Amino acid sequence: MKVNRGFAVALAAGIVVGGAVIHQVHAQATPPTYVVVDFSDITDPEGFKAVPAKASPAWVASFGGKYIIRTDTITPVDGAAPKRFIVIEFDSLEHAKAWRASETTKEIDAIRAKTAKSSEFIVGGM
Repeated sequence: MKVNRGFAVALAAGIVVGGAVIHQVHAQATPPTYVVVDFSDITDPEGFKAVPAKASPAWVASFGGKYIIRTDTITPVDGAAPKRFIVIEFDSLEHAKAWRASETTKEIDAIRAKTAKSSEFIVGGM
């Protein structure tokens, strides 16, 4: 009987530990979400200078995001290259949406609309 009880305890412990590990792996497997901004033209370079100044890495990080690409150094390969390209990684769609809903993002969007031709979209990662 003692062998069976020991086996049952070991089996139960294995199930608990296995469940915890699977839960942790699943949590890590959630793909990131990306915000992509493509500037086809900067129509007012002087006015546009306010955008990078407001969009600091620390501000993006406060929403769980980080810049992956933030550049105007682009080499065209096929078709016309944008003037500036930005990719921001967030750990969830909810964080990306919270960033989009912030007052600072609304201010940046207003400046961007007046000073550039651009598109912005949110995509799920892999």
